[in-house]
Amino acid sequence: MWCVSRLPIRVQWWLGKLAGLLALRLAGSRRHIAQVNIRLCFPELTAAQQSALVRNAFIANGIGLLELGIAWFRDPAKLTGITRVHGLEHFEEALAHGKGVLLLGGHYSTLDLGGSLVTEFIEADVMQRDHNNPLMNAVMTRARERRYGTVLGARDLRGLFRSLKKNRAVWYATDQDYGRKDIVFAPFFGIPAGTITATSRIAERSGCKVVPFSHFRRDDGPGYDIYFHPALENFPSGDDLQDATLINQTIEREVRRAPDQYLWMHRRFKTRPDENDPGFYKRR
Repeated sequence: MWCVSRLPIRVQWWLGKLAGLLALRLAGSRRHIAQVNIRLCFPELTAAQQSALVRNAFIANGIGLLELGIAWFRDPAKLTGITRVHGLEHFEEALAHGKGVLLLGGHYSTLDLGGSLVTEFIEADVMQRDHNNPLMNAVMTRARERRYGTVLGARDLRGLFRSLKKNRAVWYATDQDYGRKDIVFAPFFGIPAGTITATSRIAERSGCKVVPFSHFRRDDGPGYDIYFHPALENFPSGDDLQDATLINQTIEREVRRAPDQYLWMHRRFKTRPDENDPGFYKRR
């Protein structure tokens, strides 16, 4: 990965495409999950269009895999010349409030590289889930420690509140299935999805602003776009379902900007409102 990160970006994207197509062929379980998710979320597409989106999603995530090398082993400042930042004023306005900012991110295929690029334009901390592989976790954590001010564990709420109290920005994502604890079922692409309520609790307790942001590869040539949006209004509202619905709608809007650049290989709809429901992912 270190060696690949030294190659020209066009070559890395080409190799990433090959890696994605290989994964599409070999990773049967992940392919099945992506097929189910895309069928659920884009019922308006024909079967052929859905298949094409699955293929493109694997390509995008294959490129994202190789981009880890840039994020972890290279200086992201070298890519600022091909990076466009949109809406930075929304972030600055939220930070001026003085009580910290939760950067509401999502699991896009540019996850680590996008995060590294963001830190070239703003100062931020990050919350992360540990990698299952200890070696990968060590490499990932060390790389993020070079980019972010502080790397917080996924359950380190004390550290999170400490960062917000210092008026720091903290990267935070809610768009995965974390099980049945402390969730409500809010629509995501029209499908009830278990969504954590912690975002509302954090904003209520800290008084922080919640600023949605996203990051994508450009389709007009090698380069990246980073988007900051206005802070969520009337958040928290006091209604967990209303808050979770707003969050999911916000992330859905960004996913629709570049549908292939989302992590469709995750079982986002695994936890169902009815515990006896076998769910969507069981093979028939």
